[in-house]
Parts: sequence; structure tokens; C-alpha cells
Amino acid sequence: MKLILSRKGFDSQSGGCPSPIFPDGTIYSLPIPGRYSKIRYRDIRHGNTNIGKMVKDLTRGRKPKDRIGSKCRAHLDPDINRSAYSPRKRGWRPLFGQSGAAQGHLENQNVCIGDLFLFFGLFQKIEKTSGGWCFVKDTPKQHILWGWLQIGKIRKVDELAKDELSWSRYHPHRHPSRGRNPANTLYIASEELRLGNRSIAPGAGCFPKFHERLVLTNPDGSGVTDWRLPRAFYPDNNKPPLTYHPKPDRWNHDGHHTYLQSASRGQEFVLDLDQYPGVTDWLVGTIFTCD
Repeated sequence: MKLILSRKGFDSQSGGCPSPIFPDGTIYSLPIPGRYSKIRYRDIRHGNTNIGKMVKDLTRGRKPKDRIGSKCRAHLDPDINRSAYSPRKRGWRPLFGQSGAAQGHLENQNVCIGDLFLFFGLFQKIEKTSGGWCFVKDTPKQHILWGWLQIGKIRKVDELAKDELSWSRYHPHRHPSRGRNPANTLYIASEELRLGNRSIAPGAGCFPKFHERLVLTNPDGSGVTDWRLPRAFYPDNNKPPLTYHPKPDRWNHDGHHTYLQSASRGQEFVLDLDQYPGVTDWLVGTIFTCD
């Protein structure tokens, strides 16, 4: 089984700012802008919050051409929160699309049914003021885990039969303007998440609230890409490291934690859990106990 740490959502390049940690502790990964979408930011909700209005507030200080309005198109992918968008058609399942070099990397790593995407992104606390939503001054920007999807089915978009997965036609990776693309791939969630021969959660979902155990960024590090991970991630005994991180000088440990200078580019970082059983223990005992 493989774990894929998958970078998704707003950051300094895509979207131009972090995703929000709300005052009540809930987190929401903002989908990046995308022309191949039928969905606009105003169509997306987080609880009682309209994402379109919030995105407009959070990006208003940027240059006019870089501001994101509520009518802008949103690349809602991965789409793993049923309540974020409606209406859902019968048969809907959480899903994630990938293409291009990132999809090539997943294929080269033989990512397959049963493997687990763990999504992370850049987050910062926000607050509501008389002028609207804004980031809380002097609070840190952090890489935080926000959701997951265990693969139940993999389908190439170009190979779908006419009526196959008709409920997914809203998804940006099925937008007709994309044309034919042999790499364009959908990953559809399993019914349940199974780790260590146990069912421990639904096949996909979002972590409901911020928790320190979901934070990847080292609180004592010099930047968001300085990560502090469990000791079990350390690639000792000639084990293949997390992909995109082959150089030994990226890694260190103190016996309790592994410290990683994570890659600033790249979307999908793959780890073979068969060689890192302690990481599976971390998932079961720490990550999927956060509420």
C-alpha cells in the first residue's frame, strides 16, 4: 500500500494566499482558480459561509488582475465534501482528478486501488471584521493535512463509456473544453478507509477542525516547507524515501521526530507503506483520531 502526500488548495502561487482556519477552528481548503470548471466560488459553501464572498475578501489587497471574485471559476478538486457544493446527482462519490506530469509520477510509482491520498495545503487563521474576512496578523502560515481519499476505482476520462459516471460530468477534469488527453484520470473513493485490515473511516473526507497533530510545518522551523514528521518517516536502512526527496541532506531526526526540508514544487509525494509500517501506525493512532 502507498501513501500519497498530495499538495492541494491555495498557496502563494495558486490563489495567492493561504486557505483559512476559521475562528471556530474549522478548516477549509480553497480550490484554486480554474478555467475548466462549471463551478464558481459563489456556488461553494463551508457551513453557513459562502466561499465566494470570503475569497473576495481575502484576495482584495492584491493587484486588480490577481483578485478573485465570487463569480470566478473554481477548480473544485479534490471534491470530497458532499456539503460543499449542490445539487449532487444520484451516485455521487468523492473523487479527485489528475493529469500532466503529476499523473505521470503517480503512474510511475504504480499508485493503484487501495492506496491513500492524504491532502495537505497552506493555511492561516482568519477573522471576521467590520470590513469582511481577513487574515489574523502575525499568525503563522503552515502546511496542514486537511483531507483524505482512499482509491476505490481509477478511470481514464477518455476511456469512459457514454453514460459511465454520469454524475461526475460537473467535475473540472470532465469539462468538454479539455479535449482528449490520455493522461486525464479520475480517482474515485472507496466506500470505507481500511488500514491495517481495519475499517477506520469513510473512504474519503475532510478533517473537521484544526489540530496540532495535522500540522506538517515544524513550529520551530524557518519556513512552511520545514516539516516535522514522526520518526517513522525517516529513510534509514536504505529504504526508498518519500518521492521528490531523494537527497540525504533534506532529512534529519532526533530519535523522536523526523525533520524534512520538503520540496517547494511537486504535487504528489509517494511513500511505500509496506516499507514504513510505523507510518501506518501513525495514521491509525494519530491522524484518524483527530476530531
